[in-house]
Amino acid sequence: MLTPSSELTSNAKAALAETVSKVLADTFQLYLKTHAFHWNVTGPQFPQLHALFAEHYTEMWNALDELAERVRSLGVAAPGNAETLIRLSTIASAADAPPDARRMVLELLDGHERLAARAREGIAAAEEAGDAATADLLTGRMAVHEKTAWMLRATAA
Repeated sequence: MLTPSSELTSNAKAALAETVSKVLADTFQLYLKTHAFHWNVTGPQFPQLHALFAEHYTEMWNALDELAERVRSLGVAAPGNAETLIRLSTIASAADAPPDARRMVLELLDGHERLAARAREGIAAAEEAGDAATADLLTGRMAVHEKTAWMLRATAA
């Protein structure tokens, strides 16, 4: 049986908010890395990668607000500073010296695969708690990151 978030226990809300906050943190870190790579990509694939990275970071930027609002809907403050986002994230920051274009693609591929896996874990937790709204949000995010990973995998081939 699905339970509206207002009827979830405070422990369930806190656990789900933590899960969504981790997806938010990973999304923010990957957004920053993608944007940095967009600025710094060079080589024969420059036009295609520059445009692809812009498409990807724009999508993630738009997702950040939805993720943070879900955390708030669960009654918890959304992470609001760089230190917390870095601590919660599994995605490494972009290096000061940008890698070559192929390495950029591979690093972003890894980030999207990590995000899809983290969303998948969150979906299971949300479904177990009966929280359809969180499960739905994370299912959408997982689909985006799986599709993006496929595109990057094809680009790197």
